[in-house]
Amino acid sequence: MEARLARVVLLAAALVVSLGASHRSVNFVVEAPTAPLAQRIAAAAETFRHDLAVSWLGRAMPPWSAPCVMNVRVDPRLGAGGTTTFLFENGEVFGWRMSIQGSHERILDSVLPHEITHMILATHFRCPLPRWADEGAATSVEHPSEREKHFHMLNEFLTTDRGIAFNQMFAMREYPRDVMPLYAQGYSLAEYLIQRGGRRRFIAYIEDGIASGQWGKATERHYGIQDLGALQNTWLAWIRQGHPTLTPRPTQPEAAPSAEMLATAPPGIDAARLAGRDPNVPPDTLARLDAAHLALNKRPRPEPNLVYHEPRLASRPKHPLVPIAPDELAPASSPAPQLARPQPAEPVRQIILEWRK
Repeated sequence: MEARLARVVLLAAALVVSLGASHRSVNFVVEAPTAPLAQRIAAAAETFRHDLAVSWLGRAMPPWSAPCVMNVRVDPRLGAGGTTTFLFENGEVFGWRMSIQGSHERILDSVLPHEITHMILATHFRCPLPRWADEGAATSVEHPSEREKHFHMLNEFLTTDRGIAFNQMFAMREYPRDVMPLYAQGYSLAEYLIQRGGRRRFIAYIEDGIASGQWGKATERHYGIQDLGALQNTWLAWIRQGHPTLTPRPTQPEAAPSAEMLATAPPGIDAARLAGRDPNVPPDTLARLDAAHLALNKRPRPEPNLVYHEPRLASRPKHPLVPIAPDELAPASSPAPQLARPQPAEPVRQIILEWRK
């Protein structure tokens, strides 16, 4: 009898776990395997929402009009990742839904802050961001071990002809077919800019670029770097040196890449390393990075069937890193860029691509 009762209790407990539990906080409804876990995830989500908003925007955000429904799957055998969706309409953002999964540790130190950063940016900008900036900012708040993986991947992408020229990357409004280089390159550029000027300047820079559509001028206004070509070169120089920690600097005209590294690298980095002759880096690795640098600067413009927006030009496209003058842009009456896969008319739905590691 006792054995049968024990089996019934175990069965009931298993049923409760399989059904899961739900917990409501001010801004989240968390559905998780157990009630304590749902409560903990909701509390962590509220903390991240407050703290990250203050860090990015300088202020906390008011509560959303309706909470985000979040589904959580916890299992160390699952790849860490998540998906967030929401709607933009008439200057409002709503319809939050999030699904996250992974180990308990990775959910709390990487997945949850990543997804909530997407939501903070959507709430602030109330329009889709360039993909590199959206994913780069979200990745920058992950655990250091996760962020370092992107730098390792980036070196592989840059040395296997999978890098993305900046004038292409800044035009992207949708995920490209080869999406991981966008994640790695977007994160590394966001990290570079954040280290130079902090998160709030980064937000102001994205605001300027979106509002003006002139990313080269926005880059000069906020970071003192002449244009996207110069930004790409200084960023490549930083990557080449192993992405050393930078000291934020006041905005000023940018020098050549080697001078940039000499001016911003922390003490203890010698001139040989800054000049690209780090004795700890094998010569063949430096040669491959040099080749990647040249290849990225010679990258042709994308084929028109790729799925992202790009400025329409009235004249023949130039080299990717040659600045485009305002009079070369198509007149206002030209058709607006279209997605390669047209969508039916409806409120703009922002879908943050599912990512797993």
